[in-house]
Amino acid sequence: MLSTSVSPSEKRTALRAGLASGTLQRFPGAFTPLTAPLIQQLGFEGVYISGAVMSAELGLPDIGLTTLSEVAERGRQISRMTDLPTLIDADTGFGEAMNLARAVHELEDAGVSGLHLEDQVNPKRCGHLDGKEVVSQDLAMQRIAAAVAARRDSDLVIMARTDIRGVQGMAAAIDRAKALEAAGADAIFPEAMATLEEFAAIRAAVQVPILANMTEFGKSALFTHQQLQDVGVNIAIHPVSLLRIAMGAIERELGLLSETGTLDGAVDRMQTRARLYELNDYAAYNAFDEGVFNFEVPSAASMEGTTHA
Repeated sequence: MLSTSVSPSEKRTALRAGLASGTLQRFPGAFTPLTAPLIQQLGFEGVYISGAVMSAELGLPDIGLTTLSEVAERGRQISRMTDLPTLIDADTGFGEAMNLARAVHELEDAGVSGLHLEDQVNPKRCGHLDGKEVVSQDLAMQRIAAAVAARRDSDLVIMARTDIRGVQGMAAAIDRAKALEAAGADAIFPEAMATLEEFAAIRAAVQVPILANMTEFGKSALFTHQQLQDVGVNIAIHPVSLLRIAMGAIERELGLLSETGTLDGAVDRMQTRARLYELNDYAAYNAFDEGVFNFEVPSAASMEGTTHA
């Protein structure tokens, strides 16, 4: 009730153990706090918190317009709803070294298990769009070094995302991954890999875990979890999938309402009231209320004869 009983420290330990397990860690993106317990109940290993989704929910494009406060608050809202580790998108760190250090502290306090920082130039672009620019290798390494130096919990995972594959090619991506590992990154997020062979090449280049971004309509094919594990990927995220599924359904059913004047024909496709109450643990809140408010206020008659010191 209210929040998970698993501490941020325990969840960070679990994330590190999962990344070292040899089993692919599957992290669907939670587009609302309510989807986090659903991800947990369906047996996934963790929850991803997407910057693209946060931007979309605010009606903004994914170009770095969200603020640190907005991102940290969303991280807190989602992390409190699940026993699973959470990995959050910290974009380019909301500034350079000192701003980035503050971002790490804010996200630590929000209870996330890990965060990833990218090497794009501000303002950033969605990683699967053309026209991106990346910073120099020195600056990319400085960002990761600053984040590693700033964290207070050594188990917080600092992941380095590189977008250089779509700008300078695969050889540059391998070189950048090695440099980011040398700067202290706990894991590498190579964005917009085109083939399984490219993921395998990154795997061969670094010793730390690597991530695959399985976003729809992007540069990467939607490889299966087994295919990704077979080439050594440690974690797969599905960042915007649940938002896309939900928005597709919302648009279809709103069209039905506009055409027919009723949603009676859509009820069978809706989540039931009972299932909603299960996800938000309504029974536990009700039981808490009953436990607190089951006393009787003493009447005046029962108080007669009592004395006060």
